Amino acid sequence: MEFTAIPGVGEKTAAALADLADPDRALREGDVAALSRAPGISAGRAAAIARAAVRHEHGAEGDFLATDRARDIFESVLSLLQERTVTDYAARRVETFVPTGAESRIAEVRELVERATTHDIDAATLDALADVAPLESPPPTRVRDRCLATTDAETYAAASDAIPELSVEVVDDARGLAELARSYATVIALDETFAGVDVAGDVRVRPDALSHPAEVVPERPLAFFAANRDSLLAAARVHETAGMEPPCDLDALRDALARLDDDGTPVGDDELDRLTTAVDDLDAAVGTAESVANDHLRDAIRERDVTIEGTDFLSLVEQGARVDALLSRELADEFDRAVEKARDHLIDSLDLADEADLAERAFDDDPTFPVERNAEAVSRLRTELKAARDRRATRLKTDLAADLGTLREPATDLVRAALDRDVELALARFARDFDCTLPEIGTDVAGVAVEGGRSPLLDVPFDEVEPVDYAVSGVTLLSGVNSGGKTSTLDLLALVTVLAHMGLPVPAESARVERVSELHYYAKSQGTLDAGAFEATLRDFADLARGTDSRLVLVDELESITEPGASAKIIAGILESLQGQAVTAVFVSHLAGEIRDAAAVDVAVDGIEAVGLVDGELRVNRSPVTDHLARSTPELIVEKLAGEGDGEFYGRLLEKF
Repeated sequence: MEFTAIPGVGEKTAAALADLADPDRALREGDVAALSRAPGISAGRAAAIARAAVRHEHGAEGDFLATDRARDIFESVLSLLQERTVTDYAARRVETFVPTGAESRIAEVRELVERATTHDIDAATLDALADVAPLESPPPTRVRDRCLATTDAETYAAASDAIPELSVEVVDDARGLAELARSYATVIALDETFAGVDVAGDVRVRPDALSHPAEVVPERPLAFFAANRDSLLAAARVHETAGMEPPCDLDALRDALARLDDDGTPVGDDELDRLTTAVDDLDAAVGTAESVANDHLRDAIRERDVTIEGTDFLSLVEQGARVDALLSRELADEFDRAVEKARDHLIDSLDLADEADLAERAFDDDPTFPVERNAEAVSRLRTELKAARDRRATRLKTDLAADLGTLREPATDLVRAALDRDVELALARFARDFDCTLPEIGTDVAGVAVEGGRSPLLDVPFDEVEPVDYAVSGVTLLSGVNSGGKTSTLDLLALVTVLAHMGLPVPAESARVERVSELHYYAKSQGTLDAGAFEATLRDFADLARGTDSRLVLVDELESITEPGASAKIIAGILESLQGQAVTAVFVSHLAGEIRDAAAVDVAVDGIEAVGLVDGELRVNRSPVTDHLARSTPELIVEKLAGEGDGEFYGRLLEKF
């Protein structure tokens, strides 16, 4: 797909989209989560791009929603859908279900709806969805026990970009490589020329390292799975509760994730735990071992009488001997036992097995009091323990990364499928909550016909909405009493039309909708317009009259824009201009009779008929009656009074209607 061909996508945005792994798929499927991962593209911007891509893909470049009121109806539809989503992803995704006149797009969404409405809607799946979120790639973290080495500046730049987690060092020869090996636990040489070089330390020659970063930095895939653990586990639950076929073995996925800590380190390995504990507790264990040895010596000295012959004492003093030397002859065995206890404590407390020889060197055989550690030997032991720990951790990371690496793509599919199920369940819940059905839609259908239609946009509970039957085509005036339901009927026609052109089901027992290219819905003006606004309104209708595309036009009490006498003439002229075009138009007006009389062509008039007044309240048949000019509320009141009182007076008034 040519990105810049999408309306609203310039060179900068196109370049950002190109950074995605599969931008064509994301645009084609309306994957707003993937699109929002492009540099500089917010979630809202991603949704707008996805909508534009849908229109472009299906050749529906025009704006179906031609007026503010039409857009309000669409926004209300989106709100109803989004209220039935669980995840932020689904809430954004439903924004891509835009109304168009494109037959292919309508068919595509209808197919999705038909699949969605077969799903069971269960609380367990909805609960599981609450923890599902699009997968994220955590930022790279520095790994300090490894480095990359190369002799080439170009390779240096490529390595720095490809594997930012590791330091990249430039060396001249094998000597430089050997120096690095003394500073890093592992050195990965990127040049083929180092093959066969004998260097002390863990030096690996991997010319293909940049093509296999996960093998060099297993922390990368581990960090990805650690960061997305909750979403992956939740997506697995969604598949199980919803009876979906998972793209991978869920038990294998859970087992692999159980071996991974939240910070991306392997867990559950006894040997790694032993080495990690030994490194962390080494200083404390050595200190305790010193105490064990010294406590033993103190007790031994307290319990024994030490006798030294005078000549021996003088001889030792003349030789410059310390008290340690004076005592060694008498307590040599106790010194040996004290050191042995210190060594045993150090080995046992840290569970040192292969490192026992190094641990024994932490305390010298030469008697001293107090017994003290051999700092150099302890440092060497610490170095060996750290190296063993890091080697073990790296091997575990590599093995776990290999296991998880095979699950990366299926895991992505697992989460995407769960998120898409949320979209489908939102459609299913919408259809269930509002008793919806898929309408018949096409160019061979004339106008709009609704049977048992109920609008969820009214300010009453949906189950209390009175159903409406109405079929209209061509140019029609809709008359009726105040508060009789004329505006709500227009809203219902607009709602059904918008939903049908989105490919979605409509809240009716059945419906037929002509496929049109534009919806023009003009809401009732709040008071008479000033001259400038009045002129602008007339220009809108002039453009509308000159249009050639198929359109649905809904107008609510246009007469409120100016004086009643002038309004009737203006509306009559507009209807004359629309007559005979590819237009279905419904004009709600209290001046239906006057407009019909002023028009030079036959204009159909339908009416929402009031049954009468009952206890001062208007009773109305909400379904418009075809070819019927509805009576006004004043006429009904006069008629009621004529039947109750002064028949002569009220009769004369009634004759005026």
